[in-house]
Amino acid sequence: MQEQVYKTEAGDTWDLIAFKLFGNENLMQELLEENIELSEIVIFPAGVELSIPEIKEDKKRGVAPWLVQI
Repeated sequence: MQEQVYKTEAGDTWDLIAFKLFGNENLMQELLEENIELSEIVIFPAGVELSIPEIKEDKKRGVAPWLVQI
């Protein structure tokens, strides 16, 4: 599978990027973990490339863990 990349826009933040990509700003932790070398950046300049982690669909929707079927 080819790695997916997001190129930042000026003013992007971790939670905003997570919302843009996954529809859930609470998934910013997964995004941070995938791009740990950039974790000190709070507000991004334009053009920074971030690796996009694969997120399961139920996690994107914010389904409670006890409701997820295995």
